[in-house]
Order: sequence, then structure tokens, then C-alpha cells
Amino acid sequence: MAAHRCGLSLVFILIFSSLACHSSCDSLENANEDTEEKQSVSDTPREVNSDGSIAAEDLNERRGRSTDAELDRRDGTRTSEALTPAAAARDEFQEELVIRPLHSGDIYASFQFRTLWDTDFLQEGQKVSHYRLFPKSLGQVLSKFSVRELHISFTQGFWRTMQWGQPFIPSPPGAELWVWFHDTVSDVDGNWKELTNVLSGIFCASLNFIDLTNTVQPSASFKPLGLGNATDHRFLRYATLPREIVCTENLTPWKKLLPCGSKAGLAVLLKSEKLFHSSFHSQAVHIRPVCQDEQCTSKAWELRQTLNVVFDLYTAGQGKKEWSLFKMFSRTLTEACPLATSSKVYVDITDNPEGELFELSPATPLLSQAVVLGDRRTYSVFDLTRAETFGQLRSLNLLLRWKGDGGEMLRPLLHAERYVAGFGLQTGEIHTVIYNNHPYRAFPVLLMDSVPWYLQLYIHTLTVTSKSRDNKPSYIHYQPAKDRHRPHLLEMLIQLPPHSMTEVTVQFERALLKWTEYTPDPNHGFYVGSSVVSALVPSMVAMNTNFTQDQPLFSSFVPVKEESSYFVRVYTEPLLVNLPTPDFSMPYNVICLTCTVVAVGYGSFYNLLTRTFQVDEPSLPLAKRLANLIRRIRGVPLLT
Repeated sequence: MAAHRCGLSLVFILIFSSLACHSSCDSLENANEDTEEKQSVSDTPREVNSDGSIAAEDLNERRGRSTDAELDRRDGTRTSEALTPAAAARDEFQEELVIRPLHSGDIYASFQFRTLWDTDFLQEGQKVSHYRLFPKSLGQVLSKFSVRELHISFTQGFWRTMQWGQPFIPSPPGAELWVWFHDTVSDVDGNWKELTNVLSGIFCASLNFIDLTNTVQPSASFKPLGLGNATDHRFLRYATLPREIVCTENLTPWKKLLPCGSKAGLAVLLKSEKLFHSSFHSQAVHIRPVCQDEQCTSKAWELRQTLNVVFDLYTAGQGKKEWSLFKMFSRTLTEACPLATSSKVYVDITDNPEGELFELSPATPLLSQAVVLGDRRTYSVFDLTRAETFGQLRSLNLLLRWKGDGGEMLRPLLHAERYVAGFGLQTGEIHTVIYNNHPYRAFPVLLMDSVPWYLQLYIHTLTVTSKSRDNKPSYIHYQPAKDRHRPHLLEMLIQLPPHSMTEVTVQFERALLKWTEYTPDPNHGFYVGSSVVSALVPSMVAMNTNFTQDQPLFSSFVPVKEESSYFVRVYTEPLLVNLPTPDFSMPYNVICLTCTVVAVGYGSFYNLLTRTFQVDEPSLPLAKRLANLIRRIRGVPLLT
């Protein structure tokens, strides 16, 4: 028996030794492959500039090849797939930061992160199991729910168009979500409900409160921004949560979607305590299919993460007009994201050609011009992929020091606002005012209103006036609401005369809700989402309709089809409407009164039935009690 045990132990020892030998050989082979690859990368010829520095393009190319190979090896992919040059060059990541000094002395900072994913999982039988730069959580969501386009934004504050101009990518206050589903989806409402629940968990938001009571299907206001010209609005869903509060728990999962996270590149500036101590903050995620070249021979999925923030001069506690990256974000830039093919910082110097408005340091000889929102702008460019950008301190801290007043800003060509009129808690009137500030050009706008079901609209009271005259809309789409099932949807195509103010009014009646349908703070009021105004605004300069990879990210989000106009979307303020509210203190008063009556009445009756009464004999005085104590000791009869 002992010999048998010894034989088994020898067999196990031989097996374990062979396995260890194989694993060590594999590790040595992997190490040799790593050293050979590093040597091949280092032995490649380098393009050197006149000043002796390595060309940025060659450096980025080698960095992208080595990074892609390392990621492929970590994920356990096949060697043939990792060494395929086409597969390594398809996925791409770019990051940009645009800083625009405003005429009010504030600073507008816009972050743009773009990830291209070379795959097409909408094809039948196409399964995707490998993710390099694209976040796997979003890729699985797109594949499971057959999403063609997804646009989601979280905004804290309201964008002041008349003071700050037009933003690069607008968004309404609160949360906004609109999705185009693939035309093969049979149950769109079911996919929409599951998608909102999943996104609620991914972004730590209250998107699970989106249901059929606040979801609409716009017929003309929201068209696909990517490939495809879908016109069947049955596969489109749009919803807003105007009361959604944006905080750190929404920013953290948003930053985790980036390839480098918040550890390198421009994302190191996204410090929550600084971003949320601002006048305006908006973060968004846009996913759409795009072309990879001008001929559109290959397709890819684009994930664009944007973050816009406006720092107020007085809110930030600055005593003078002087801004820097450290003062805005409490951090400076030290390196670009290693996975990024392009990492740049743009500073708008259009209004400061000779440096008479503000001083920018450090200076850069790189300049770039781009047509943004119908205007030609000039930017100073800081390329983070170049070592000379950071200087000897290996740190980039841009400083803007104002020299004089900013002057007056040009009024935006399109502006809109909305408010509630009337008195009492029975009826009211919604006013939407749209301004066309162009001196001699008229253009049409598309107005979309989504009103909750508890505000019962009277469509026969709808009026549209321009310059004190009736302005008949050329297109009206109205879908009436159903109580507790769907909201009102109103879309109109209105022609705006030049240099005019157009007012749209409609009356409504407030409905009575069930006592369980009120919010925990019903006297605060109920929020109504922003109106959406979409238009092709005449451009001051010719727009570039050609597709080029060299365009900045902030100027190439919305595709341009005409050289004489550009697309603008404007959101109005959300409304706060009071509804007839019952006296919720009455149940409390009733409960208190009832409990008091029960305690006094039933308590007294219960005591009479259960308590026993005895005659309490008076106690003897102290002298007699002492005498009785002595008598008890002596054995003498006690005194009474």
C-alpha cells in the first residue's frame, strides 16, 4: 500500500513539473516576442525635423501600433489578428479642448472626445466580442437593443444665448434622451423601456422614470445625424427629465467610458468639485454610424463624449480678469492620452487678433481657422503630442489675462424663450417667443412642444403672430394627450420674417391629479420640458460641405449639406407650473385628532373595566411608628 502511494506521488510530481516547464517556456516566448517587437519599433527609421525633434506623426503611429499590440495581447486575441495592420489602424481616439473667452469676462470650455469603432454589428449574423477602445458596456447595449443612434445629455443650469452666444452642441436643462432604433425592431416601446433602465444603471441617473407618459415620437424635429436617411418616426423615441439633478455620481461613469479614463490626457482636468462650481455644466454621449473616408467605402461607429462648462468670474471668487487652467480646473496638463492619435487644445483668438483684448501665454505659432456656426473663427493650437508644447517644466498651464473690456457681443441670429401667463390654478397660457435677428433674411424654423397630459391644451386657441400680424404655419403636426398614457406633441413649421419677433400662444387647463400622483413637494410645482427650435440659419461665410479628417471635432458634429446655411438647435427654458394641490396636512390633523380621541375615550373605559380599587388607610405618625417598633421588640401589644 505504501509503495502504491509512493508511485502515485511520483506520477503527480512528474505532471506538475511538466506543466510548470510548459508555462515557463510560454512566458519566455512571450517575453522574447515583446523584446523583439520593442526592438523592431525602436529600429524603425524616425523622421526628424529641422530642430532635431521627432515628427509627431511618426511618434503617434509607433505609439498606436505598440499600444494596439499590447491591448490585443492582454485581451487574449489571436496573433494574426493583432498583427493585421488594417485592424490596428481602424480604431481611433481623438481628444480636444476648446477655450473661448466670452465678452462678459466668463470662460467657456468645451471638451470633445471621439472614439471610432470599426465594426458593423447591425448586419445579420455579426457578433462582436472584442473591444479595444470602445467601451464594452455601450457596445453591448447597442447590439442587444438594435440601436442605430443614441444621444443622451445631462445638464445643470441654463445656457444664456444672449450673453454667451451659441454653444457647439446644445442641450436642455436636466436629462435628455433620444434614440433611433433599427427598422428590424418589432417592439420599439419594449426596447425603449429596457434601454432606459439599462442606461439609468450605467450613468447612475433617474432615467428609469422615463415611461410612456413623458415619451413622444417627433415627426420632423429630430433626424438621424449619422449614416442613413431614416424617415419612419415609428423607430424614434424622445424624452426629457427637466428636474434631473446632475452631480458627481453622473460624472464618474461618464469618465470611465474614456479609453484613458481620467488618468491621462485632457480628462485629468475633469475635477468634479471645480466643474460643478460653475454657472453651466453639461455632459453628453452621442453614438452614431459614420463614414471613415470621403467615399464612404468603410463604416464605423462614432462615440462622441462632450462636456461643456462656463466659469463665472464672480462665482469663482476671482478678484481680477485672469484665468488659467490651474484656476479653472486646479490642475495642469502634463501629457496626452497614450491611446489618442490627436490631442489638441484650441484657444479662440478671433476677437483678439493683435492682443489688444487679452494676453495669452505661453504663445504658440500654430494657428487654425475653422467655420463654426456660420462664422469663421481663428484659434491658437497647442498640440499635446509634441514634447515642446510642455516646455522644460513638462507642464502646460495656459494663462489668459484681460487688458480691457470685451465690448459688445454680436447678437445670435436665432433665439427663443418661453414663459407661463395667467392667474389662478384653473387655466393658463403658454407663450413661446422666437427672435430672428438677421437684418434682411427670412428663414423657416421647426418648433416642437411636448406638454404633459395634466396640462390640457386648447388647440383652437393656438395663435402665431409676427410683427402684430397673423403668421400661419405651413406645417402642423399635433398628437393629443391621453390621461396617464402619453403627453401632447405639437410640431409647427413657421416662417420667421427678417428682424422680427414671433410669438406662439396656446391656452391650457390644469387637471386634477390623484393624491398618489403628487410629488413629495407638490407646492414646489411641476416641471414642463423645454421647447425645441430647429432651423437652417443663413451663414455669414460659405460652409465647408466636404468631408475631411483634419476638421476640428467641435466644427464637424452636424453634417452640412448647404454652403449658405448651417443647422442650429435652440432650447428654451423649462416651465414650472403650479397645479391644484390638496391640503396634505389634513390627513395629519385627522390622524392626530383620532388618536387623541381614542387615547382619552378608550383608555378611560379600559381602566374602569380592568383596574381594582382599594381603600388606602392613613399611615401612623412617626412617633407612633417608633413606639410600635420598640413595643414589637419588647413583645408588648402595639398601639393603634
